[in-house]
Amino acid sequence: MGEESFRVLFRTFGCKANQYDTERMRQELEALGARTEGATARAHLCVVNTCTVTNQADADARRFIRRIRRENPGVRVVVAGCSSALRPEDYRRMDGVVGVVEGHDPVEVARSAVLGLEGTAVGGPLVRLGVRRALDRMDHEPVGGELLNRREGGTRGWLKVQDGCDRRCSFCATRLARGGSRSRPPEEILAEARLLSRSHPELVITGIHVGHYGRDLPEKTTLSKLVGFLLRELPQVRLRLGSVEATEIDDLLLEILATSDGRLAPHLHMPLQSGSDAVLRRMRRWHTREQYRARTLEIARALPVLGLGADIITGFPGETEEDHALTRGLVEELPFTYLHVFPFSPRDGTAAAELPDPVPQRIAGERSRELRELGLEKGRRYREARSGGPALVVLEGHGGWGLTEDYLRVEVRSRSTGTEPRELPPPPGFLHRGHLGGDGDHLYIDLSPSFRLIEPEPSSPTT
Repeated sequence: MGEESFRVLFRTFGCKANQYDTERMRQELEALGARTEGATARAHLCVVNTCTVTNQADADARRFIRRIRRENPGVRVVVAGCSSALRPEDYRRMDGVVGVVEGHDPVEVARSAVLGLEGTAVGGPLVRLGVRRALDRMDHEPVGGELLNRREGGTRGWLKVQDGCDRRCSFCATRLARGGSRSRPPEEILAEARLLSRSHPELVITGIHVGHYGRDLPEKTTLSKLVGFLLRELPQVRLRLGSVEATEIDDLLLEILATSDGRLAPHLHMPLQSGSDAVLRRMRRWHTREQYRARTLEIARALPVLGLGADIITGFPGETEEDHALTRGLVEELPFTYLHVFPFSPRDGTAAAELPDPVPQRIAGERSRELRELGLEKGRRYREARSGGPALVVLEGHGGWGLTEDYLRVEVRSRSTGTEPRELPPPPGFLHRGHLGGDGDHLYIDLSPSFRLIEPEPSSPTT
C-alpha cells in the first residue's frame, strides 16, 4: 500500500508579488512531500497568503478562513503574508489556525504547516507517516531550492526582482508589512528566469516597487539595465513589466520598449492615484499631475501599440469636485486602455486614516463608477482600433484565450472549412503570431493555418 501525501490548498489574496510568494511556499511544501490540492473538501491543510492593502482585504482573508472551516471542519490553516505581519494575533485567535507566519518566508510557512499537522488525526496513518517524514527532512534552509522553478497552473511566470518599498504614501500599509526596498542580485534573477523559461514563454517582472530596483545593491544598477540584461541572456522569452511608476521609466527603458520588437511587452501599468496636485500632496505622492502627464505622452508617442493602465483612488480625504474633475480630465486626455479605480478606504495605521475632511462613501463610490465607465469606454475604443492588426499572444488555460503584447485578452480562433481538417489546439507553452479581428466589445485572434509558432532559439541557455 503506497504512502499518501498530505494535501495542501493554497489561497492568495492581493498582488502578483503575493502570488509569487505563494508559489515559493508551494514549491517548498511539495519538496517536503505535500501535494497541492484544488478542492477544499479534500485538503488536509490550507495556506492563506494575505493582503493588507485595505481593511477590507483583511476582512476578506478572515471570512475565507471561516468559510473553509465550515466546509471542511478538519482542515488546518496556516496564515502568512502582509496582513499576518501587521495583525498576527487576530489570526492566532481564529478557530483552526495552527500557524501564523508574520511575512512571506516559504521555509517558515512549510515548517508551520508540517508542525501544524504533527500529532493530529488528519488523513489517517499514511498521511501521518508522510508528515513525520517531512519533519525529518525539514531544515532552516529551503528544501525546495532558493529559486522558483515554475508557476503552477499558469502560462505566464512571475519573476520577483525586489521586495519592500522606501516610499511613504499616506494611504499605504504595504511598507509597514514588507519593510524597505530590497533588490535581488541580477545573477540570481537570471538563474531563476532561466528555470522559469522552461515552462513559461512570458515572464512578468514583479515586486513591490520595481522602479527602485538596484538602488540598494552594492553595485548600484537600475530596472532598465536589468531588463536589458535579461533580454540579452534569454532571447526566447517575452518579458512584461508589472506595476511601475511613470516617473521611474527612464529613457533607456523607453528605448527598450520601443526597439525590442515586442520582447519587452508594450504594456505599462503606471499608478496615478489622482489627477489633482492638492490630492497628490495629501497622498504623499512624489510626482505632480504635469510630470505624470508629460511622461505618459512621451511614452505614447514612442509606442504606437501600447496597453496602458493605472490605479486611481476616488474620495480621498479632502477631495473636492474640482479635484475629481481634474482627475477625470487627465484620464480623458491620456491613452489609457484600462483602469483600476477604487473608492478610498482608510487603512488602520496609515497617515491617511487620520486626515480630516472625509468624503462620504456615496460620493466616493459615484466618482469611482464614473471613472470606471470612462476607462471601459476608452478600452473599447482601443480594442476597436486594434482590430485588423497583428498581435503576438501567449495562450491561457487550455488555449481558448490569449493575452496580447499590449494586454488585451482575446478569444483564440482558427479558420476551417467543411473540406479541411480541424486543426489541433495551439500549444500554450509558446508565443504565437496572428491577426486580430472582431470589435471593441469582443476581440479575437486568428492563429491559422499554422499558428505562426515562435519557438525558443536552440542556442539559448536552459540551465
